[in-house]
Amino acid sequence: MRHMLLCLSSLLAACGSPAESAPSPAAAPPVQGPVATATATATATAPGAAARTPAVATRREAGEVNPRLLRRFKPVRDSLDVAGAPSSTALVDLGRMLFFDKRLSRNGDLACNSCHRLDHYGVDNEPTSPGANGARGRRNSPTVYNAAGHFTEFWDGRATNIEEQAKGPILNPGEMAMPSPAAVVARLQKITGYATAFHAAFPADTTPITYDNVGRAIGAFERGLVTPSRWDHYLAGDHDALTAQEVSGLKLFTDLGCMTCHTGEFVGGSMFQKVGAMSPWPNQADLGRYEVTKLDSDRMLFKVPSLRNIAKTAPYFHDGSAKTLEQAIEMMGRHQIGEELSPGDVAAIASWLGSLTGELPMSYIATPQLPAG
Repeated sequence: MRHMLLCLSSLLAACGSPAESAPSPAAAPPVQGPVATATATATATAPGAAARTPAVATRREAGEVNPRLLRRFKPVRDSLDVAGAPSSTALVDLGRMLFFDKRLSRNGDLACNSCHRLDHYGVDNEPTSPGANGARGRRNSPTVYNAAGHFTEFWDGRATNIEEQAKGPILNPGEMAMPSPAAVVARLQKITGYATAFHAAFPADTTPITYDNVGRAIGAFERGLVTPSRWDHYLAGDHDALTAQEVSGLKLFTDLGCMTCHTGEFVGGSMFQKVGAMSPWPNQADLGRYEVTKLDSDRMLFKVPSLRNIAKTAPYFHDGSAKTLEQAIEMMGRHQIGEELSPGDVAAIASWLGSLTGELPMSYIATPQLPAG
């Protein structure tokens, strides 16, 4: 019976069962909750049931993963540029300088790289990040690696693309705290070197130093923050790229229906989902997307995070409540699919997630020399 339930979960994920969209404003991305809830229900553990049998650990026992399920994932692209959007070396170079420049903050003490440290897989490994005057933000700072390919930005989806997202923290009073776009432009205009850099990046603009161009430049740089990993080699057909334990973890991940939400090129980042789908989330203070839309159906909805580089980006979740990857897996099992996962299962899934750790583009993220002034 247990085997049949797990097979049903796999079948639902493989067939891509249609999902109803939660009500949301015009042009808002769809919510994929019902599919995940149905899959979770199919794999839920009855109250008082024993934890699952530990995962197998040899390649022969692990076997091969259903190719139909693997087609739900994709190798990461070399660049996350948008078709038709202009880009150039000068634009990317400008974006890199702005990403590292603390002068974009009110007190001159914070840059984008302060919370999204590129040499630390795009995070600061803090539950929430310190902002203006040291005050802590409300939400965990997600990684910027591969984020340009997500369907929307921020935990609550309030920015439609990475260029729009890049402008948000600079003006947020709890983050970089600049008072207005005009104040940002005025500060940049006083830095002589930026006049040359903006002109090179936006040669057709009569007034190249604008706040929108700040977002465009940082976005162009972030579209190159891509981290290919052993997982991509596996998807490309190299089945020796993963160990038997990692394959076992992948099979558990797909059998449990986790791939219903964590799917695609980024193993996430493609939909909203209610946190606490099977069991209420412990922290109910942050209502997620509801705070943007004010729709009751959006309460506790958050963007499903990408699992790429997840082994390097602790602590986890929007509230930073899980200190370790193993704790995060346990919490997902309990709150999202109704499973009390065994230590063996947790270890196997964590092992596979480690294969999603990519290579940092060290030359691309090297700290640039900033314009004087």
